[in-house]
Amino acid sequence: MPRIRIFYTRLRKEEKLLAEAAEREGIPYSLEDAREMHFGATTGLSDDVILCRCISHSQNVALAHFFEGMGHRAVNPASVMEKCGDKLATSMALERAGIPQPAFRFALSPEAALSAAEELGYPVVFKPLTGSWGRLLAKANDKDAAEAIIEHKFNMGPLHQVFYVQEYIEKHGYDVRAFIVGGEPIAAIRRLSDHWITNTARGAKAVAEPVEGELEHILRRVHAAIGGDILAVDVFPTDDRGWLINEVNDGAEFRNSIEPTGVDIPGEIMHFCWKLCCGLSGELALARG
Repeated sequence: MPRIRIFYTRLRKEEKLLAEAAEREGIPYSLEDAREMHFGATTGLSDDVILCRCISHSQNVALAHFFEGMGHRAVNPASVMEKCGDKLATSMALERAGIPQPAFRFALSPEAALSAAEELGYPVVFKPLTGSWGRLLAKANDKDAAEAIIEHKFNMGPLHQVFYVQEYIEKHGYDVRAFIVGGEPIAAIRRLSDHWITNTARGAKAVAEPVEGELEHILRRVHAAIGGDILAVDVFPTDDRGWLINEVNDGAEFRNSIEPTGVDIPGEIMHFCWKLCCGLSGELALARG
């Protein structure tokens, strides 16, 4: 019997909710602490689906590469994780698909980074290429602030010497976090905050945002451009440019989005993974709808 193997490095609320959803649905699963394991030639049934839920994005990518190499299906695929885990790679995928996003530049030297900020016009936002939870974001309101940020980043080592600079978008106190599972936009929240970083992990309040109209349309375009099984998409509202895609995440937390939306997000994820386990036309998948 295939199963969903949930790998984690810290058992957060999300992984517990996924396990509870599997219990409710009678879906075979296991919770496995990746820190206590080493990985070799024996990996179990190749029909098992690997749900990568480590804290570290790079550890999730490593797990996905390993298990895909062994013939398993990883959620998300390693190629999608790599695309989402690199803001420049995400931006270029959106650019190729013609999906609206804030203007951005990247540069490889402090001088070019300052020139990029000047070209975009202040304020601008400096972002690390990798990272989540709004960490190490820096808003520069003028040239003096930009020079200070650039100097600090340049001295933080090679990973920060690729400068990603983004146009600052005035969000009027909120942005939207939307969830896509199996290609379907299933839920969205409006994240309200007085701070320019609107992240529920940093205190933003969440209320439901209807997934309809132009928002639903652009989310489907994002999935077509990025691919993947489970995506969390951050979207900026604008007065004159419609919705702009800010970031696309492959391993987001969802605990704060269940109650305001009324959507069983962990249940949707486990149900989708179970269909992958059995094959979309398999008897077990059909039996469970």
